[in-house]
Amino acid sequence: MIERQTTRSGARFAFTDRWGGVSAAPYDTLNLGGAVGDDAGAVLANRETTAKTLGLDPAGVRWMNQVHGNEVVVADGPWPDGSPPEADGIVTARRGLALAVLTADCTPVLLADPVAGIAGAAHAGRPGLLAGVVPATVAAMRELGAEPHRIVARTGPTVCGDCYEVPERMRQEAEATVPGSASTTRWGTPAIDIPRGVREQLTGAGITDIELSPVCTLESADHFSYRRERITGRLASYVWIAP
Repeated sequence: MIERQTTRSGARFAFTDRWGGVSAAPYDTLNLGGAVGDDAGAVLANRETTAKTLGLDPAGVRWMNQVHGNEVVVADGPWPDGSPPEADGIVTARRGLALAVLTADCTPVLLADPVAGIAGAAHAGRPGLLAGVVPATVAAMRELGAEPHRIVARTGPTVCGDCYEVPERMRQEAEATVPGSASTTRWGTPAIDIPRGVREQLTGAGITDIELSPVCTLESADHFSYRRERITGRLASYVWIAP
């Protein structure tokens, strides 16, 4: 199943769950990640089906080779060598060009300034959050002409702050780097709230139209979770602006 959101201004967002594809277990069934051990033909079929369901040209979706950093790239046409670059943030000034983020607990951050026709997407796991990939993506959008007060921000399914257990040292490091990201699990142990940290960074960048997904991947059997399953598929979140 694919959740779609469209703003009146033309920004479009889409989020997948794990159902409706052709991948076999343990990637069943709508795995969209190409580097997790799944059959390459099944991943390609899943990506094509999803794109067509969204009314997109499968060849017109831009993916990243995500590495948990803060590098941001600009997408205009096809990648020069045909392979997605190593990056965790991507922006475009081309209306109709879709940007995609792969996750299985990390927070996908989708951004759009429909007035300027500029979209952005970021992969915010714990390392990327602390490295500043979200503000770096907003900054790259601004370089293309976006204005924070016009940017619409949405996040997709992600592990929640009540479930993302970490060592105390790691929680302290996160809070020192991104104030407001420290959390506690429901069972009383140290945790990090990545979505809340993302919201703090977006607010700090001047963005006010922010909606966080209510879905926790660790708790939802309808979504892939690396923490729960280890060997599993990847969800995809898409953003584009209608031509």
